[in-house]
Amino acid sequence: MRIDSYSFGQIVIDGESYTEDVIVFPDRVRSNWWRKSGHEVCVEDLSEVLEEKLETLIIGTGAYGAVKIPPETVERLQAEGIKLIPEKTDEAVRTFNRLVKTEKIAAGLHLTC
Repeated sequence: MRIDSYSFGQIVIDGESYTEDVIVFPDRVRSNWWRKSGHEVCVEDLSEVLEEKLETLIIGTGAYGAVKIPPETVERLQAEGIKLIPEKTDEAVRTFNRLVKTEKIAAGLHLTC
């Protein structure tokens, strides 16, 4: 997978455009990623990620960093041996494209605020 571009409210992944939040896995995209608590990433929001046995999870926190990651989510990821990289979405896209070549990673990306 390669993220071709990101702009506020839209992302293009392997030539396909999405206008809702996504989780990008090394081999697929889960579109329409809704979270239990809007601008917060809870453990329940990451069930599919936890099943994958990833090395790294990148969270794109939005254009302005509005998405927060509570301590219990951070602790669960650490317990599963998953490195967490929270960044504003534009930077998260660059990090994903760089790391997807060498690591088993996913990126949960908030496309707006």
